[in-house]
Amino acid sequence: MNRTRASCVKNRRFRDSVQSRLKLLKHRIIPCMLLNLWAISMAQPLVRAEEAPAATPSNINMPAEIQSPFIKQGQLDLPAVIKHFEDLYRSDSSISEVLLSVTKPRRQRKLAMKVWTLGQERVLVLIQSPAKEKGTATLKVDRNLWNYLPRIKRTIRIPPSMMQASWMGSDFTNDDLVREASLSQDYTYELIGPSQTPAGWIIRFTAKPGVVGLWKRIEWIVSRDGMLPLQAKYYDRKDRLSRTMTWSDVRDLGGKTLPSRMTLVPTDKEGYKTEMVYQRVDFEKTVPKGMFSLSRLERIK
Repeated sequence: MNRTRASCVKNRRFRDSVQSRLKLLKHRIIPCMLLNLWAISMAQPLVRAEEAPAATPSNINMPAEIQSPFIKQGQLDLPAVIKHFEDLYRSDSSISEVLLSVTKPRRQRKLAMKVWTLGQERVLVLIQSPAKEKGTATLKVDRNLWNYLPRIKRTIRIPPSMMQASWMGSDFTNDDLVREASLSQDYTYELIGPSQTPAGWIIRFTAKPGVVGLWKRIEWIVSRDGMLPLQAKYYDRKDRLSRTMTWSDVRDLGGKTLPSRMTLVPTDKEGYKTEMVYQRVDFEKTVPKGMFSLSRLERIK
């Protein structure tokens, strides 16, 4: 009996000793392990999002295997890329044949157009079909815009109050035509960083103070070599996504490798879409300056 009691006391002491050691492990060793893990994590190159360095041309390097005239010393040459995009579908002069397709929930409308350009500031657009629209033309000189309406044989200057209106019933606006070549004039720009879908680089354009227009900012995604635009998202003055443009169907146009299709989809209009497809572009023909006059606008065929 005494032997059994002694054994029980011994077991109780052993159990108390084990529990005491476990408490020691809990209060000393586990905090030390956590401290070590924290120290290891702090040794890693982790940066908080708000402290992360801005992705600028000086700290974003392109992969070494990418060869492009817009990559210098492993970095994207942003001013050269922007100038390239402003002249993408034109040269000193150009003549294009374009198909414009406007899709709405209950109908689709197609316009065949011919487009002449001279530099960045002069554009003439002539609708060749369908028959009821044939002869309608738009002239842009600098930031001035006129429409010629053959049915009433009148030329109408588009006032500033109408710049936000639809151009030819499409999702493009009159303002798009006026400002299409003024990214570098109306916006500051910066390289934000890489894009995964689609794969490329994000360039952010922010409207300069005092610039009147629809967009507070535009975010472009360009190809990894900086040669082609892939996507653009347009944010209104309240910083809400308003529409998305995508470029696709890359092919040879007039000796240049270009996306032949541009698709514009407004965010707030379900079932609406405008596509512009370049069927032919000639960058070699000289276009006389006299082509871009009001008198010529009313006589163009």
